[in-house]
Amino acid sequence: MKRIIAVIVSALSSFACTAPPGNNSAITNANKPAETTSTISEAQVIAKEKDAWDAVKNKNPEGFRKIMADNGLYVSHHGVLDPAGIVRETAELELTELSFSDWKVVTIDKDAVVVTYTAHINGRIKGMPLVSSQVRGSTAWVNRNGNWLAIYHQDCEAKPAPTTGTNKPAKPASSPAVTSSPVSTSADAIANEKIIWDALKNRDFDAFEALLASDSIEVEPGGVSDKSGSVKGVSEMDFSKAVLSDWQSLKIDEDAALVTYMVKGGNIDPSGEHHTTIWVKRDGRWLAIFHQGTPVLKELKPVSEKPGSSPSPKSKSPPIKY
Repeated sequence: MKRIIAVIVSALSSFACTAPPGNNSAITNANKPAETTSTISEAQVIAKEKDAWDAVKNKNPEGFRKIMADNGLYVSHHGVLDPAGIVRETAELELTELSFSDWKVVTIDKDAVVVTYTAHINGRIKGMPLVSSQVRGSTAWVNRNGNWLAIYHQDCEAKPAPTTGTNKPAKPASSPAVTSSPVSTSADAIANEKIIWDALKNRDFDAFEALLASDSIEVEPGGVSDKSGSVKGVSEMDFSKAVLSDWQSLKIDEDAALVTYMVKGGNIDPSGEHHTTIWVKRDGRWLAIFHQGTPVLKELKPVSEKPGSSPSPKSKSPPIKY
């Protein structure tokens, strides 16, 4: 029961649609490289996301499962699930309200795209109100023999964007970081991610920036950032004591791969955060095109039910811990 409620944010947004608040019709495509053209349109990607949500809402587990790649990874605030795990966790979901805002579709390559969004939700799981009414979800879709399947999903609770100056400036490095020539990257997503973290720990933000694709985006609880926003964000943090663990990698296609892992230490909450990066091959070099971070939650408080909704005897239960 506790695990089902804990995963509901992930199960819900596992297959929905994209980033900071906006309008369903506001599909943006900023900084998309002209030479990168997907074989699926933005409208088709969004339609597939809506089909997935409909399958969950209409209690159609078979239809829900059919949209997932067999080797897919689905990351939530409590861990990484496979497709079967997501289907199991949505079985008891009663979805009553659902809307989306700020769709954004980014082309990875001609056979892969990632869509990110904010999902506004209301409902229950086994009589308990959901633990969040607003989440940021992201799904990567891949073309497998002409059939587009969801190979990755991640979500996190959507929170207001941090006020300017909220983050404490990171302590300056003991000696100026020396920027060298761009480091060589490869199809090994784990090795690439370790390279990018070495740059962060050394406060070599020029090297960090050089490892990002021009159209890269970063999804965090407080919003979605473009490349320049990501560089600015990391420059305000101290990652020197960050510890990375629990590595998992997944090949998306010949020109794209993802890595997901745990981060603890330094500016990161002691409970840790689940991080995922998608790497893509562009002009012979592997670059980071997408990143999302999801804090691990130790305590979950169900959201307040809306006026007029029927009360649940469990709705006043104490916070859920696990």
